Amino acid sequence: MDNLLIKSAKVAFPGTPYHDREVDVLLEKGIIAKIAARIKVDGDKVATFDAKGQCLAPGFFDMNVNFGEPGLETKEDILSGCTAAVAGGFTGVAVQPNTYPAVHSHSEVALIVSRAKTLPVDVFPIGTISKKREGGELAELYDMKLAGAIAFSDGNKPVQQAGLMSRALLYSKGFGGLIVSYAEDASVAAGAKMNEGVTSTYLGMRGNPNLAETLMVARDLYLAEYNDATIHFTTISTAESVDLIRKAKAKGIKVTCDVAAHHLVMTDELVAGFDSNYKVSPPLRTPNDRKALLKGLKDGTIDAVVSQHTPHEIEFKNVEYQIAAEGIIALQTVLPFVLEAGLTTDQLIEKLAIGPRRIFGLPVPEFREQAVANFVLFDTELKWRFDQQTNRSKSSNSPLMGSVLKGKVTMVINKHQIVNIQ
Repeated sequence: MDNLLIKSAKVAFPGTPYHDREVDVLLEKGIIAKIAARIKVDGDKVATFDAKGQCLAPGFFDMNVNFGEPGLETKEDILSGCTAAVAGGFTGVAVQPNTYPAVHSHSEVALIVSRAKTLPVDVFPIGTISKKREGGELAELYDMKLAGAIAFSDGNKPVQQAGLMSRALLYSKGFGGLIVSYAEDASVAAGAKMNEGVTSTYLGMRGNPNLAETLMVARDLYLAEYNDATIHFTTISTAESVDLIRKAKAKGIKVTCDVAAHHLVMTDELVAGFDSNYKVSPPLRTPNDRKALLKGLKDGTIDAVVSQHTPHEIEFKNVEYQIAAEGIIALQTVLPFVLEAGLTTDQLIEKLAIGPRRIFGLPVPEFREQAVANFVLFDTELKWRFDQQTNRSKSSNSPLMGSVLKGKVTMVINKHQIVNIQ
C-alpha cells in the first residue's frame, strides 16, 4: 500500500510536540505527509488503519541478535531473521559475528550489508575483535568499519587476553569504533551449564558464579579507563556488574551496557525442570540479580534492552540439558518481556529504541511531517499466542512457545515499506 492513514494513535516519541497526544498520521509512499488531530481522506485512494488504544513509537533497535548467515543458514538467515525482527517491532538490528566463517573481514561485513539492502530492517554487522574469534590476533577492525561494521565483539566468545582487549580499545578509539565486551572469565565459569547457587547445588550441576562475569567487567573497565576509550558491555546479568558499571559511570569512564530481556523476568529456579530452552548464556541468575538489573534499568545504569536472539535447530535443543546449545529465539517476545518486567511505555522506548541508537551513534527516527517514517505501532494490552503459526523465525527454541503473551506489535513502517503484523 502506497498511502495509509493511521487513525487515533497515541504518540510515544519523547522530545517531540506530539508526545503523549492522540493523532492521525497520513503516510504517502513511506513519508509522513501529515500529522493532525483528525485527518479526512478519500477512502478509495487511501487505506485506513484504526490504531485506537495503540502506541506509535520509534522503531525498536536490537543491539544483540544472531542470524546464521553466512554459513549457518539452517538456524536463521538474514531474511527470516529480519522477518522475526519486524514481527517484534524492530526496524534496526546489530548482528553478532557468531557465524561460520566469523564476520572477521571486509568480505563478511559486505555480504551482510548487501543481503539486507531491500529488507524493511536496517541491518548492521558487528565485526570480530580477533581473527576467526580465536582470541589471538587483532582482526582488521578499520577495514570492517569501512565496509559497514557498526562495532566489534567476539560474540559469545569472551576475549580472555587482557592485552588483546587493551589493543582493541586503543586502536578502535583512533577511528571512533566501539568495542563490545561479552564479560565472562572462562577459567572461572569452567564450562558450567547454569548459575551457581542454591538451585545448582540442589540439582547437582556445576554452576557458573557471578564472579566469572564480575571479574571480566572489572578488568575491562580498568582497560577502558587506562586507554581513555569507550566500551559497551552486552547482556550483563549480575548485581555486582550493575554496581561496578554504576560506579564507573559516576567516575566518568566511558561505559554503556545492555541486558537481555529474559534476564528481567526469568531466574535460575526455572532450570529445575531441565528444559533446555532455559539454557542461556550468561545463565539465568537469582531473584536478587533480577531485582538489581531492574533497578539498574530504572536509574539509568543500564542503557538498553536486547533480545539476544539465538536460534538453533531442534537437534541442538531437544537433547539432555547438559549437552544442549545455549540460547533462545527472542525477537518477537521482547515487548511482552519488558512489559511483564514492569517498564512503562516511556521506559521501554528509551531502552528499546533511543538508548541503543545513542550508543551506536545512530540518528533516532524523527516524527514530523516530510520525514521518512520509521516507527512501530504496538498494543500493550493485546494478548496473543506465540506458537508455530505466529513464530517467524526458522527455529523454535523458546520456553514461551505455546504461551499466551501480553503486548503485541501490530505494524512496522521503515525504508518506505509498511508491514502489517498478523
